[in-house]
Amino acid sequence: MPPSARWQALQSVALFNTGTALPWGGKFTGVARLIDDAFDAIEKDNAKLKGVLQRISGYAVNEDTLRGLINLFSDTNFTQPTYNGTPIHLGAKDILGHIYEYFLGRFAQAEGKRGGQYFTPKSIVSLIVEMLEPYSGRVYDPAMGSGGFFVQTERFITDHQGNINQVSIYGQEFNPTTWKLAAMNMAIRGIDYDFGKHNADSFVQPQHLDKKMDFIMANPPFNSKDWWSESLADDPRWAYGIPPKGNANFAWLQHMIYHLSPKGKMALLLANGSMSSQTNNEGEIRKAIVQADLVEAMVALPGQLFTNTQIPACIWLLNRNKPRKNEVLFIDARQIGYMKDRVLRDFTLDDIANIADTFHAWQKSEGYEDQPAFCKSATLEDIEKNDYVLTPGRYVGTAEQEDDDIPFAEKMQKLTALLKEQFKQSAELEAEIKKNLGGLGYE
Repeated sequence: MPPSARWQALQSVALFNTGTALPWGGKFTGVARLIDDAFDAIEKDNAKLKGVLQRISGYAVNEDTLRGLINLFSDTNFTQPTYNGTPIHLGAKDILGHIYEYFLGRFAQAEGKRGGQYFTPKSIVSLIVEMLEPYSGRVYDPAMGSGGFFVQTERFITDHQGNINQVSIYGQEFNPTTWKLAAMNMAIRGIDYDFGKHNADSFVQPQHLDKKMDFIMANPPFNSKDWWSESLADDPRWAYGIPPKGNANFAWLQHMIYHLSPKGKMALLLANGSMSSQTNNEGEIRKAIVQADLVEAMVALPGQLFTNTQIPACIWLLNRNKPRKNEVLFIDARQIGYMKDRVLRDFTLDDIANIADTFHAWQKSEGYEDQPAFCKSATLEDIEKNDYVLTPGRYVGTAEQEDDDIPFAEKMQKLTALLKEQFKQSAELEAEIKKNLGGLGYE
């Protein structure tokens, strides 16, 4: 960060009058110009950020508003952020990153459907990272949005006393603004990355086609219809069948499989329909992937986790080097989590640990047991009997009901007596309503 672009410098001269000489040369011409000059200086000293930082002079933002924002941020204490009520103790660099992540989440929530283009809820990202455990190697997201999976990967490695320099970050994003958001997200944290030379479509213009990845994580658009190009007809990525032109779910799945290294693992968020659809060759593609013994686990998620869609979602976990061959773990997490507000559900840290620990115990065959209505280890033969449908609910069953030791006849007597009383109350209420309507002149 060049001296003229540091926060203290902006804060110290933001109240200057027009024409006042600046400490580093030149004259003060307004806060907007001051900020844009800072961006120019940052890009000059950081080649990867060239063309990434959005200038603000052209937006005619009120000068008093900009001064107010600078003063507001300068007077605010960012030393102890929390997650689900738990304090997070961070260094200065991490605090800035946490602030950036916070605002991304709030903007995504405010923008609704459009917000989902660049932001995946933190709890889902954390769950996937905890399940994959990306300690070292190449980490890739072909639909990276603002780079949330990479941020959580760094956090995971730090929390487990690992070395972030043993991980290489690769990503791709179609939306130009979102591509810039991701680059800034990495720069704030000092994470090195390769996002290609520019924003691009992962199917038509793959930026890393020659590279195999050790960990792949992605939350692409669900059920995307406008993805096909005739140039993709004979693409080598479609090893398990040509995806339907009207739905990109199995295109994303196969694109990621193509990039997996011999010991590579991946986790992909998709709409629930991907687990059971039999139309447009999707059933055959899913069957081929299962028969290749790539699927390691399937996780059904609860509704209302996303700001941008109410479509039920699931996590596909695939592994080229499965420790348990010819088996798949099914986890039904639809009843897990809590409502953080009227419309959004979230996971607690314990919820994330419960799911991730169950997965790892199953992988290691240490202390794992099937739990009705939650988890089940199934063989490929079991899946074949279910026509290669991968919906966890088909395998985990229902929770066992405790026997209250009350005889059936006695139970029915109590229930019918209760029903009789409720019918009586209903009749009394109906008569009262008719009486009140009659008093108002409405028979």
